[in-house]
Amino acid sequence: MKLLDGRTLLANIKEELKSEVAAIIDHNERPPHLAAVLVGNDPSSLSYVASKEKACHQVGITSSVYQYPENFTENELLQVIDFLNNDQDIDGYIVQLPLPPHIDPNKIILSISPDKDVDGFHPYNLGRMMMGQPSFIPATPLGIMQMLERYQIETEGKHCVVLGRSMIVGTPVSILLSRKAKPGNATVTLCHSYTQNLKEICLSADILIVAIGKPHFVTVDMVKEGSVVIDVGIHRIPDSTNEKGYTIVGDVDFEEVSKKTEWISPVPGGVGNMTIAGLLMNTLKAWKQRNIRQNIY
Repeated sequence: MKLLDGRTLLANIKEELKSEVAAIIDHNERPPHLAAVLVGNDPSSLSYVASKEKACHQVGITSSVYQYPENFTENELLQVIDFLNNDQDIDGYIVQLPLPPHIDPNKIILSISPDKDVDGFHPYNLGRMMMGQPSFIPATPLGIMQMLERYQIETEGKHCVVLGRSMIVGTPVSILLSRKAKPGNATVTLCHSYTQNLKEICLSADILIVAIGKPHFVTVDMVKEGSVVIDVGIHRIPDSTNEKGYTIVGDVDFEEVSKKTEWISPVPGGVGNMTIAGLLMNTLKAWKQRNIRQNIY
């Protein structure tokens, strides 16, 4: 078993981005600027935004956070988005999900300028991605593709099974892996809650990507010997033996499944780090696109 180490990859990508941002600053240009909009106090969202801020600081990207209370209205949020769309000093921004129940996430995503949509959730970017055209790729799928590429995991001709069909992870990564590209050219099976014979399908996977949102859902009897397993899930499980009071686990039973795989991503220390990497890469890309249009870069 070998680890798909997201921490090491993120550190490497940070160094690459840090050099590019330093070159931008050396040319007397302002650095890329990433903003995050947060409504409410969801612990996972707060943790992710804090990690994003720290990573931005480490590579020289300017970071701003717009945080609002749980009762912030949909109209108020749309006004914030309109401001961010028109702020020339902000290259890209994210609206952190999940949003409170009284706010329609689809309406919010549609209001984000595609040119600043560094989360890659706008239909314009998803459509361009599907057609193989330049676009912002959702951060987690982008991070997964970087992980496959940088660890030189062969995907061509392989059977890739994706568990979970969300527009944030499962569906985009299934499209990316099936495209005529490298990594890509895989035969992809996208599974979901209505899939029959799930265990048999998983056992046929050369590459298994798990984004199903259930702790330890994938067990050792569902995984082929010598396969590659990428675990996207992250869950806090109460644990009285841990000083934090909880243990973080993924969608895969890592302890047992890792004995059977050639490569596996850990939780934590795997895909979560690559999501941050994808967001930073998209932010620099947004800066370049804006400045190329203005004949600066």
